[in-house]
Amino acid sequence: MKKTFEAARALFFTLLMPLFLVSVSNAQDNDARRQSSTDENPPSRVARLSFTKGNVSFLRAGLDQWSQATPNFPVTTGDRIYTDKKARAELEIGLYAVRLSETTDLTVTNLNDQITQLGVQQGTARVSVYELPSGDSLEVDTPNGALTFLKSGTFRVDVDPSGDFTVVSVNNGSVDVTAGTQSQTLQSGQAAKLTGRDPVEVLSVPLPRMDDFDKWSEERDKRISASASARYVSRWTPGFKDLDENGEWEEVAEYGPVWYPFGVAATWIPYRFGRWVWVGPWGWTWVEEEPWGFCPFHFGRWVRIGLRWGWLPGPYLVAPVYSPALVAFVGGPEFSVTVGVGVTSLTAWFPLGPGEPYFPWYHCREDYIRQVNITNIRNVTNITNITNISNVHYAYRNVATTAVPANVFRNGQPVARQAVHLTPQQLERAQIVPHPAVNPTQRAVLPGNPTVAPPVRARQPIANAKSTAENRPAPNISSAIRPGTAAPNNRTQSLPNRMPENNPRTVPPPLIRRSGPPPPPVPFIDQRHAMHEHPGRPLEPQQLENLRARRPVGPMLDREFPPHLAPVPVRPPAPPRPATPHRP
Repeated sequence: MKKTFEAARALFFTLLMPLFLVSVSNAQDNDARRQSSTDENPPSRVARLSFTKGNVSFLRAGLDQWSQATPNFPVTTGDRIYTDKKARAELEIGLYAVRLSETTDLTVTNLNDQITQLGVQQGTARVSVYELPSGDSLEVDTPNGALTFLKSGTFRVDVDPSGDFTVVSVNNGSVDVTAGTQSQTLQSGQAAKLTGRDPVEVLSVPLPRMDDFDKWSEERDKRISASASARYVSRWTPGFKDLDENGEWEEVAEYGPVWYPFGVAATWIPYRFGRWVWVGPWGWTWVEEEPWGFCPFHFGRWVRIGLRWGWLPGPYLVAPVYSPALVAFVGGPEFSVTVGVGVTSLTAWFPLGPGEPYFPWYHCREDYIRQVNITNIRNVTNITNITNISNVHYAYRNVATTAVPANVFRNGQPVARQAVHLTPQQLERAQIVPHPAVNPTQRAVLPGNPTVAPPVRARQPIANAKSTAENRPAPNISSAIRPGTAAPNNRTQSLPNRMPENNPRTVPPPLIRRSGPPPPPVPFIDQRHAMHEHPGRPLEPQQLENLRARRPVGPMLDREFPPHLAPVPVRPPAPPRPATPHRP
């Protein structure tokens, strides 16, 4: 088995050199036509909706249809979450956790490799910062001020629904409060009340007493700090703590630590129990039914050892790069089956094994392709020493391929109950394709069932923390907070766990921000229409920019690997001939 693994690793090295040559050549050909923004890689991290309780609503970026939130759904720039009465939610973002109490309206304003920017329009949020890496920016914007976190620690933010005041509490750590041209740092044990918007008055208040929401958040933090899986999985990886109670670790000589899930059937296969959804900028993304599945389906590799499937984590000390699904797709011009009297096109995929390369089906640069593979495969230390071999022998193509009708795929429907059995002959004829040539419907974009809009106002506008004070009197902030005004254990004031009812407004107060927001999302309906010439592949950055500027979308500039195969139209079977009348 060790020889097999080494051979697979050698093939992994082998296949990347032609890809790099193609990518570099393609980049050189297109440099003159590209703007600097088009060369950006997708984010290496994503937020995971790790917990929901009660009625939690989700509004995807680029949509105006709210839906029910579902655990394990990836959350990224522009997404909005609302927790109803008696509801809670939790987001995991690398080394951060953000927890929402009831009647809380939160938007992920920006999420990339350097910036995590959140907007809280109303309600209560707790932020746990386990580590704040150098160069990272974590910001929470409110109607009364922008909060920039300076150290690891735990924090609470309470925003009145009217937007008239915000209370910031620092249990431990430190946070910079910015309003207008002034800023002030809150240290451990301090709290402040920000009142008004222009100008903002900031007054020191006693640290509030802990309530049930605070205690619940502390319990969640303890689960992370006590996780046994942290010995094997980087703490940057969302969902690693869920591996503790849902499986066991074993040391395997050929691979090192391997995690085996509990409670799966002998016929269980990775990437079969769940559904495909569309999440930009990655496009087709796997959302698993297994509650523990976010970590092992978006990082590392699956391996079959004997009759069991186990999961191999990536390098422990490296921040992993998120992948929408670590699979290879199968298809081809004539990949279809006959169902009844018609022919149905199929979409199929299988899990990548140890050492097998992952080829993104979305826009990225060659450095990203190298990084996403290295950080998700253990023991791969050098991918430049590659000989020229044209094909990879995928270990699980013939034993773990899952296929469904194309309509099941494009509508984001559950896979397992509609999977199609493939014969060895069909698998032999099928070819590796860069991605399914299937465009998503809106149903494939929604996290859950469509629902009525919650009692919130339109998407929150954003004001610049500095520009709002131009030509206006300076806010009363410079001397309002003094070190030592609140002792760390002086919990004399209690804040309500549920904020007052919404103040009916047509336009919410703007959120004060310190960092500039990214470009606005392009409506999904516009993106889908623009993908008709190249179905199933997300638009490239320059194409999205063209849509924002109301220009023609323009051609795709990236060259895909493996190359696309021209589809062959599937002709329906000829109608049966009418029966010949019987003559006596």
